[in-house]
Amino acid sequence: MLKIKKHRKTISVARLSTVVAILLLGSGLYLLSLVGAPAIAPLVYSKPIELKSLPTPTKQYDRIVIPRIGVDIAYGKGQSSLDHGAQWRYPERGNPVNGGNFIIAAHRFTLAPTPGETAKKSPFYNIDKLIVGDKIVVDYDGTRYGYEIDKIFDVKPTQVEIEAPSTEPKLTLYSCELGGAEAGRVVVVARPLGQVALENS
Repeated sequence: MLKIKKHRKTISVARLSTVVAILLLGSGLYLLSLVGAPAIAPLVYSKPIELKSLPTPTKQYDRIVIPRIGVDIAYGKGQSSLDHGAQWRYPERGNPVNGGNFIIAAHRFTLAPTPGETAKKSPFYNIDKLIVGDKIVVDYDGTRYGYEIDKIFDVKPTQVEIEAPSTEPKLTLYSCELGGAEAGRVVVVARPLGQVALENS
């Protein structure tokens, strides 16, 4: 009787260990998929962005499109806009019509419950893959504008001059390094190319 009970207890411990190992492995793989989602999103979730396939700009929806890294997101005023795309920082300092320093910031990496949501909340994950000469499209107040990247550089968290007012018209994009805000920021500066002609106009 004692031997049978001991044998059953051994089997139960072995089964429990197997279940725990499977759960730990599954959790680890899921966490890995969350962390890797922004990097693979352009390959899995996104199709290449063709400018002619974009919807006609509307006054109700301002967007920024960066074809090389598969970004097509809304931008808006206020910190809460980061949860749905990008934040237009200091609107009084610039826009596509009046020139100045048109500043847009977005998250580099934000962990969310699913890989798709993690990718969606990390739109500037691949900002470091951009190169000088890449094009950026901005819809602003119902009109589409083009920009071309002419500078890419890193700054320390204390270098807030990237957001300074400017007499030169430019678009400034930035996001944190993958190590976090304390590690610094990646900054992209683009020059305006003017309005983009629409196919249906």
